[in-house]
Amino acid sequence: MLYFKNKDCKLYNQDNLEILKELPDNYIDLIYCDILYNTGRKFKDYDDNLGTPQEAILWYEPRLVEMKRVLKDSGSIYLHMDFRLVHYMKVKMDEIFGINNFVNEIIWCYRSAGFSKNKYSSKHDNILFYSKTKNFNFNMEEVRENEIAEETLKRFEKDIEKYGGHYFTYKNGKAYRHNPYSPPRDWWDIKALPQAHPERKGYDTQKPKKLIERIIKASSNSGDIVADFFMGSGTTGEVAVESGRKFIGCDISERACEITKNRILSLNGENFWKFPKGLNLKKQK
Repeated sequence: MLYFKNKDCKLYNQDNLEILKELPDNYIDLIYCDILYNTGRKFKDYDDNLGTPQEAILWYEPRLVEMKRVLKDSGSIYLHMDFRLVHYMKVKMDEIFGINNFVNEIIWCYRSAGFSKNKYSSKHDNILFYSKTKNFNFNMEEVRENEIAEETLKRFEKDIEKYGGHYFTYKNGKAYRHNPYSPPRDWWDIKALPQAHPERKGYDTQKPKKLIERIIKASSNSGDIVADFFMGSGTTGEVAVESGRKFIGCDISERACEITKNRILSLNGENFWKFPKGLNLKKQK
């Protein structure tokens, strides 16, 4: 059912497969989902147990099919998981989205409490990035990383200021234009949120805004529609609205919807938006 709506977002408290089936074709610009990892654990806010990996993939399959359908041809999807499902999910995503539409496997490296005494400690997650077609949006300039030596930056400081963030070198009479920031890599060293972090909303497995910001900046533009069908603590929604995007969120947990609603209400937006005419979203009891 529709839990909350304002000018920037729509939040649904129901099974994500239900809302996915009600959305129109070619509608969403970007999907990011921090999915169920199938750890077998029961967290305060949700039960992370889908059975065997094979049973988990069977549960995900109809949802992935619908996610592909609702994505625009220029759209992208990022699915966030860990080692328990990533290899099974990669095979299924290749099947549904097409192996040629696999873009990246992003490794999120982090430091957190807890270490293993009899194996290498698990301190990374996996994010599978697929497009719907080869004509997908990717904003390289929004997510470049500063890896240029300080000496280089000082040497070309005047050029960088003069040429709007670029500088030129010359060789054999030709001018070569450079950006002082390097292209983004597929491993991200971003700190996880400690329990006392001011971003924390009291929701288990909450992800840092910095992680989601990079995805939203890279794969969507201002005014685009971003969706998260495993909404959790609402980080995707908050970042999307802050960045001038519209947001569709869904979670089976009412508490997740309430936390997300409060995060959205703490922000100021501008333009009211509606679903296309003729779209009938049924309220679920």
